[in-house]
Amino acid sequence: MTSILDRPLKARTFPGLGRRRRVVNNLAGLFVTTSTVVALAPLVYVLFSVIAKGYRAIASAAWWTQSQAGMTAFVAGGGAYHAIVGTLLQGLVCAVISVPISIMVAIYLVEYGGGTPLGRVASFMVDVLSGVPSIVAALFIYTLGVATFGLARSEFAVSLALVLLMLPVIVRATEEMLRIVPVDLREASYALGIPKWKTIARIVIPTGLSGIITGIMLAVARALGETAPLLILVGYSQSMGWDIFHGFIGSLPGMIYDQALAGAGVDPVPTDRLWGAALTLILVIAVINIGARVMSKIFAPASQGRSTRWPSGWTSRASTSITGRFRPSRM
Repeated sequence: MTSILDRPLKARTFPGLGRRRRVVNNLAGLFVTTSTVVALAPLVYVLFSVIAKGYRAIASAAWWTQSQAGMTAFVAGGGAYHAIVGTLLQGLVCAVISVPISIMVAIYLVEYGGGTPLGRVASFMVDVLSGVPSIVAALFIYTLGVATFGLARSEFAVSLALVLLMLPVIVRATEEMLRIVPVDLREASYALGIPKWKTIARIVIPTGLSGIITGIMLAVARALGETAPLLILVGYSQSMGWDIFHGFIGSLPGMIYDQALAGAGVDPVPTDRLWGAALTLILVIAVINIGARVMSKIFAPASQGRSTRWPSGWTSRASTSITGRFRPSRM
């Protein structure tokens, strides 16, 4: 016969709490859940609206292989190939410029001059840049580069404006990842006689690489959706263009704006193109975000053979990792 001790009863969630406190706790949970649903509902509605209205345009093979060169606003045909390539090229140029600068700034703030006057000024300016609207960055590049120094209105000028928006995101992501690297790793490296710069390059940065890559990809995704710098600094082209230093160039935000001016909402042809370009831009940004998550897992410390737990047992693993990277004969 089974006794009561063989079948222990489940403890109450809040033993000893009064009825009033349980009611207040349940109301707080309901409020948080409702707030989450209210925040997600508009996003889900917008997403399904874009998919429902844009899938017809992107379902055609011509959408991915042809440009809008020679097409009029009220004649169906053409695609968004020029805009897709232009958007990806813009993101690549922005990453090439912003990533090295951002990582170097973050390294300086964490490893060298975080408490110095220059470090405090740099940290303050990064915080200021994080709140600068894209149109202000575009006007700054136009005033300084185009109007003052004669820089051509081009995709390169747009990239300079977008770099100002990407810098704070990458700097803060890199800075946070470098700060969570255990100090014991650095000290173990220094104890082996490894210079500080090599410790940073071979130990500190690889340990925080997953978060750094995530910050880079999110910054690129943000830059790809900006429209104001495109309209001010380069404009929009319906044909394919590869020259980033001269002339107009196609982009998905520019295509959305162009089709809106061409009569989207009145005529079905520009309307379909507008929704198709919007859905394509969402897909591109979604792929970048998914890629950021995948790369974050690939470059996570655990996948590189480093322990993600750093109590007393980390020393042998860390020393093995460090000595495996540096041969004593090269010291």
